[in-house]
Amino acid sequence: MVARVIPVEQFDLVIFGATGDLARRKILPGLYRRWKEGQIPEGSKIIGAARSEVARDDFREMVRAALQEFLDRKELVDDTIASFLDMLDYVTIDAKGDAGWDVLSNMMRADIVRAFYLSVAPALFGDIAKRLHTRGIADRNSRIVVEKPFGKDLATARALNAALAEYFHEDQIYRIDHYLGKETVQNLMAVRFANILFEPLWNSQFVDHVQITVAETVGVDGRGEYYDTSGAMRDMVQNHLMQLLCLIAMEPPHCFEPDAMRDEKLKVIRALDPMGPGEYVRGQYRGRGREDYLIDSGNPDSRTESFIAMKLHISNWRWKGTPFYLRTGKRLKSRVSEIAVTFKEPPHSIFGESNQWRENVLVIRLQPDEGMDLRVMIKEPGPGGMRLKDVALDMSFAEALGNDLDIPDAYERLIMDVIRGNQTLFMRGDEVEAAWAWVDPVIEGWEQRDDRPEAYEPGSTGPEGALMLMHKDGRRWREIR
Repeated sequence: MVARVIPVEQFDLVIFGATGDLARRKILPGLYRRWKEGQIPEGSKIIGAARSEVARDDFREMVRAALQEFLDRKELVDDTIASFLDMLDYVTIDAKGDAGWDVLSNMMRADIVRAFYLSVAPALFGDIAKRLHTRGIADRNSRIVVEKPFGKDLATARALNAALAEYFHEDQIYRIDHYLGKETVQNLMAVRFANILFEPLWNSQFVDHVQITVAETVGVDGRGEYYDTSGAMRDMVQNHLMQLLCLIAMEPPHCFEPDAMRDEKLKVIRALDPMGPGEYVRGQYRGRGREDYLIDSGNPDSRTESFIAMKLHISNWRWKGTPFYLRTGKRLKSRVSEIAVTFKEPPHSIFGESNQWRENVLVIRLQPDEGMDLRVMIKEPGPGGMRLKDVALDMSFAEALGNDLDIPDAYERLIMDVIRGNQTLFMRGDEVEAAWAWVDPVIEGWEQRDDRPEAYEPGSTGPEGALMLMHKDGRRWREIR
């Protein structure tokens, strides 16, 4: 089965930081895959921009090497690679100075979609936005894409928003969160809003609790200097997990349009109760060598968390009284990202005490093996009377829709949405600021108390305190496996 290809307009895309790791690992291979699938029209142009002095042909060879390194061999077709590389150009540019901007201006074409992907440090966002505007490179039809981290607190997020807003309208700014580009995340919206089955049950009357887990097996892996000033709360919770929480908890929007969706997500963030010290647990992996966070981060006295588990409450009519448990961490047992909606038990069992009821759980698997399953109770086969057993109604996307289905990577989908001018899967400025306004007091609280993260063993499921966070409520985390 082949996914339906939706064409886009011819465009000029400039990738600032084109020689960096993100561009080589995700952006450029993703663009190649969309070219291979016929989703990028001929005549489009991709321009790499960075401070490195690289000739155009050398840049093309660098991209060829990146494709060979980060894509499956079956995706590499010589003629397709050659035609893709022909689309590429390169300019050496100084984000804070004058060098290269006239050259870039001469490369851009009139009356065509112009997109600018800022795969650079946030400190450069304002400088690049200013020069794109003052040099006349960006027009009203241009789009600018910015990567996380979008600030490290509310004050810096507001400053970044203000710096971009000085030169671009809000409908031109695309704050990218690759989690929202995942197929399963978008299917969460389809399951909720395209089926009558779940919506009557999607509230505190029927949902016991919700768990959101994003577990990683890797450590900080060369990002120690950045990560140690960030931690799991800033790096994962404020953006990725907050976005997943919003999609689970939001009210149905009146239509599937960008601002309608983002209005409802914003309401969720603003309805979050403040979180006190007894409602979260911070952890730090401690082992030997690079499996010890203090060594991995290069800071022997670090108090930065590599793991956090928390209990959240949403004060609105739909969710009052239903807890949301979030956890994320590095060097854990397995690489797993999932959302589990656990429903309440029936008010009365007619099958007697010998039949132990198991929770009905809807699990949305984000990675690996994207899909969903719903655990329900059935009669166990056989003549032994009414014995109940819980089973999973399981759907793997690959199996259900065909193993040959071409599912775009999150970055591929989001970049194509930028070209289309579709902001549905991107964060709005007030949404980012609202998330920081909730996160900041939590971080300030543990810094004032001088909390130390609880140690946990690499390859485990996290610190003991995280288990107790749920155990005291009579619940338990789903197994990370």
